[in-house]
Amino acid sequence: MSRSYHKIAFTEPVLDAQVEYGSRTAIERLNHGPGPFHDPLGSAEREFVAERDGFYLATVSESGWPYVQFRGGPPGFVSSPDEHTLAWADYRGNRQYISTGNLGHDPRVSMIFMDYARQQRLKVYGVARISDVRQAGPYPGPLAVPGYRAIVEREVRVEVTAFDWNCPAHITPRYSAEELGPVLEPLRRRVENLATKNRLNPSEDQ
Repeated sequence: MSRSYHKIAFTEPVLDAQVEYGSRTAIERLNHGPGPFHDPLGSAEREFVAERDGFYLATVSESGWPYVQFRGGPPGFVSSPDEHTLAWADYRGNRQYISTGNLGHDPRVSMIFMDYARQQRLKVYGVARISDVRQAGPYPGPLAVPGYRAIVEREVRVEVTAFDWNCPAHITPRYSAEELGPVLEPLRRRVENLATKNRLNPSEDQ
């Protein structure tokens, strides 16, 4: 947990809502508890991010409307060069550039990293800096993911301001094809073996 998270997230209207719904005392006790509190990213946070294949990025438009976009890639496409920074190569998508335009107006971001299988969620506040890296050939920069064929248009580096691990309640477990692979492989082998036996020893009915 990051001490700065409460300073950013708990505005006066939020505090009023906590009082109204009866959670203020418990949250205040947590906020002043023994911790551990560390505003720099710890090893648990950095390892968690490095294992993800996507996250949700929230920005705010000039008109004040929030905008949330999913950013995806191979596991590890978001890196943590140091304990204060998250960074990734930003791939070409639908070419609306809403997040990119919003960040030109207001560099503050909120990010949510999910592990649905283990029902874990990490929320991050930060300030983004964008570098344009468009060029004719493949992107050769330090944030490239070897073997991943995608057009990189920008590098994004976020200076982490605060973060918090969120409650696992109501996170529906979901599993990627990669996560299900080890579970399904024995079943696939069994089906293949049964199919082979059926071919070699067809039943009389067939």
